[in-house]
Amino acid sequence: MKTPPPSPVPTRVAALSAAACLLLAGCSAVGGGDEPSGADAAGGARMKVALITHGGEGDAFWELVRKGARVAAAKDGVELSYADDNDPAGQASLVRDAIRQKVDGIAVTLAKPAAMAGPVAEARAAGIPVVGLNSGIDEWKSAGLLEYFGQDESVAGRAVGDKLDDLKAKHALCVIHERGNVALEARCAGVKKAFDGETENLYVDGTDMDAVTATVEARLAQDRGIDEVVTMGAQFALAAVKSADQARSKARIATFDLNPDLVKAVQGGDVQFAVDQQPYLQGYLAVDSLWLYHKNGNTLGGGEAPVLTGPAFVTKANVASVAKFAANGTR
Repeated sequence: MKTPPPSPVPTRVAALSAAACLLLAGCSAVGGGDEPSGADAAGGARMKVALITHGGEGDAFWELVRKGARVAAAKDGVELSYADDNDPAGQASLVRDAIRQKVDGIAVTLAKPAAMAGPVAEARAAGIPVVGLNSGIDEWKSAGLLEYFGQDESVAGRAVGDKLDDLKAKHALCVIHERGNVALEARCAGVKKAFDGETENLYVDGTDMDAVTATVEARLAQDRGIDEVVTMGAQFALAAVKSADQARSKARIATFDLNPDLVKAVQGGDVQFAVDQQPYLQGYLAVDSLWLYHKNGNTLGGGEAPVLTGPAFVTKANVASVAKFAANGTR
């Protein structure tokens, strides 16, 4: 089943937004220029932004988000704080802490949108603008967020389903490492909708990599008809490579998201492809957009459309163009 390509409008919005950021803020980058940065332009205290995600401790994906956010903060003269909690109640508490600290802006993920509804409403009531990133593309407007930066996970999932058809796969195992995460569920639902073969979801404990490897290995050993494993993160793809080897399965591995080791796995042929949503860009745009809104009243996407940062396929054919950035720790 071939799904229609996503509308190019949001992608153009992203490109135009990035250009606008450079035009407005390029001359105020750290280290030179005639225009003052965010703090100097205001003639007072630095703007404070809190970035609060559902990311787990030590997850390389979220380190990329943080790197992008830190670069934007340094350019704009923003005082940036970062906190994460993969428990929705804990993440909600972190947002309320930021409100009490009277930050000037909050960037937040909506992996569990219902849990964030109250804290976001409280931030708005306090006059604090809130933008979304990474998770919650279907909920960001109803949640009252100002802007959103990420990929459309349903579109990305359908694109993977189409690619599996091109690769003549017949039975895909979609591995979800966090039950109830709307972004991960949407990816696998998209795969199932587009893929002509059989798709089944396998839920694993993403906080225990040994358990992930063992669970995937057991399923592959149980069903020799599974010929494709699709994971939701680079580290899980690398674990699945090990699982397939230990199960003596012929299943191939594909994944969402990148890290330097995953790039090497694509180069070596251990992983067929990765879907890149550009987490560095998500963090960068989230912080920079709050600065732009504070400084000039700008809203990227007009406050109506999400700014898409993906999906883009990284395969053996094009991985060389990404490898140098991955080695630098920004892709």
